[in-house]
Amino acid sequence: MIKKRDLHECHALYDLMTHPDVFPFVRQKADSYEEFLFMTKQTIEAEDRGELISRTILDEWGAPIGTINLYDIENNAGFLGTWLGKPFHGKGYNSPAKEAFFDELFYEIGIETVFMRIRKVNIRSIKAAEKLPYVIKANDSRKTVYEQLNSAADVYDLYEIPKDLYTLYMMRTVSDDSDESQLLEA
Repeated sequence: MIKKRDLHECHALYDLMTHPDVFPFVRQKADSYEEFLFMTKQTIEAEDRGELISRTILDEWGAPIGTINLYDIENNAGFLGTWLGKPFHGKGYNSPAKEAFFDELFYEIGIETVFMRIRKVNIRSIKAAEKLPYVIKANDSRKTVYEQLNSAADVYDLYEIPKDLYTLYMMRTVSDDSDESQLLEA
């Protein structure tokens, strides 16, 4: 579902990223394939330095369909950036990709909090975030961060995924699945 970024996937990802329904919401915009290739190389190097974490989202056949990233890492927290190519919108890739990424962040890397800044005009992303049961809208609870994001203009909503809430959700999901399988066996 996700893998470390590499340069071999750049053609497919660039083609997906440039779609008009995707491009406005991509954090690292590239105006040419060569620029995207260069930015991907920089991203891989930045991850090696511990500045960010970047993964490619794959479909069930292992083809690249988008990216998921943690930017601006500081004090075991960072900002999530994710995008999927237009043909993959609404196909059920978003939640599994996020869960695989969060598992890695929280349990392997040691991240404690993931923030999401979502443009208030990006209704698709707001709805996707609010579907996740471990996400908290943090405009009020993280007022300082919210005000920093919107220092120039009121552009973003702030969401937070704390490790403990994510863990509680995952434990309940595993428990519910276990209870259901026990009922089926009876």
